[in-house]
Amino acid sequence: MLMANAKIGGMDQDLSDFRPTRIWKRLSAERRMQAAEAFWADEQSTDQQVEAVAALSAHMKFRAKSVVGLPLERKAKYLATLPTISDSIVARALVGYHLEYQRPMMAAFLDALGITHEDGLISDEDVPGPEADKVQAAAEGLAGTYPADDISLYFSTLVSQDPETWKALAELPQTRHG
Repeated sequence: MLMANAKIGGMDQDLSDFRPTRIWKRLSAERRMQAAEAFWADEQSTDQQVEAVAALSAHMKFRAKSVVGLPLERKAKYLATLPTISDSIVARALVGYHLEYQRPMMAAFLDALGITHEDGLISDEDVPGPEADKVQAAAEGLAGTYPADDISLYFSTLVSQDPETWKALAELPQTRHG
């Protein structure tokens, strides 16, 4: 579970803006829909999909079997507009979105940091947090190539997934843009 406050640099830093549900609420309707579609198409999201089916069933007063049988586009639309959604569902949807739509940017950032990856997906389970100056230089390098909103969403997602490793991203202007 992501903590709202984390000890970073010897002092408390409020990371509540990086909770997945807060990131979700800042997304445009179009980007939420893309993330929801990626979520339902992701074979690695089974546990969160079961949770999403239960949430949608309860909200819409449908049987779970009816929700499961809906076409992908309708499930995605319902998920994207669900008024209350859990951090675990959103976290998985954000990961799915990035894997589906943002791999080139992810790969460019990780390359700039010298982090081993496979098409933007970090291979190593135990990645040490990169130094702040390297993170800043890599972020500035992305700024000339990718839209600010895409960078902000990616960096916010990294902080939400692993605040200890990605703490240097939390205060960058590229992260706070969106």
